[in-house]
Amino acid sequence: MPALQLNDIYLARQRIESQVRRTAMEYSPSLSQQMGVAVYLKLESQQITGSFKLRGASNAVAQLDARQKARGVVAASTGNHGRALAYAASRQGVKATICLSHLVPENKVQAIRELGAEVCIVGHSQDDAQREAERIANELGATLLPPFDHPAIIAGQGTLGLEILEQLPDVAQVLVPLSGGGLFAGVALAIKSASPQIVTHGISMQRGAAMHASLAAGHPLEVEELSTLADSLGGGIGLDNHYTFNMTLDLCDHLHLLSEASIANALRHAYRQERLVLEGAAVVGIAALLDGLIEPRGPIVVVVSGRNVDIDQHLRVLNGLDA
Repeated sequence: MPALQLNDIYLARQRIESQVRRTAMEYSPSLSQQMGVAVYLKLESQQITGSFKLRGASNAVAQLDARQKARGVVAASTGNHGRALAYAASRQGVKATICLSHLVPENKVQAIRELGAEVCIVGHSQDDAQREAERIANELGATLLPPFDHPAIIAGQGTLGLEILEQLPDVAQVLVPLSGGGLFAGVALAIKSASPQIVTHGISMQRGAAMHASLAAGHPLEVEELSTLADSLGGGIGLDNHYTFNMTLDLCDHLHLLSEASIANALRHAYRQERLVLEGAAVVGIAALLDGLIEPRGPIVVVVSGRNVDIDQHLRVLNGLDA
């Protein structure tokens, strides 16, 4: 497989700049005080579909030819990629079929349906959903657009990295949620290409972190998917992973795993101190700071990846009833 280049990210930005928001970078007084250095939040939670996933999905759909668009697109998702792909496809008159496991929260399932996509719920893991997506794509002749291990998806997510560099040129460290690696690979490629000395941190949860286990083993592994507050970070990386495993291996300086209690604490901090309603996957960078896992060398940018949280779950966490 050809390696992605920085130019792929710049081309992606040209394709999608009219379809996605340039999201805000906001200084966090509370986290800056906690760390003793300047901390900024890159609020991708303000993206149109509520998460960074719209960048990659929009770039991928934009590169389909007329024949591919006529046959539609198919994807497996833990929720946010499906929502983003449903939105991007609907804007271009393309049929989307999204496969989800039973672990995906109902609020994310409903949001995908409301965008006009056909929803298929199968199995109890991202891997189950992926196998069903592959079956449907073969049956219909549709284009399979995976949530992370695809060059157009990675390049689209990398546009977020370009924005970080433009909004805070002297950034010293960047904290990025890490699951399948599409977001991390794209952002890290953009950042390291421009300034190799910037320190990159991939951050995930302790419960079912497939990329962490795969990196430790030296090859992609299938890991049991477990219930977690950071549900968007669940799922495997694919045993035949072509891009994100090697890119994460090459570009990740530090990898951190968080307990459910730490994620819950960060959700409460985001709400009470930052006035943000976020999903568990989006606060893992905040959690790493609160847990003292990051060296106090700034400025630090925390990628806040999405807001598509189940509100009932969020209320339980705020009231100390979950984790």
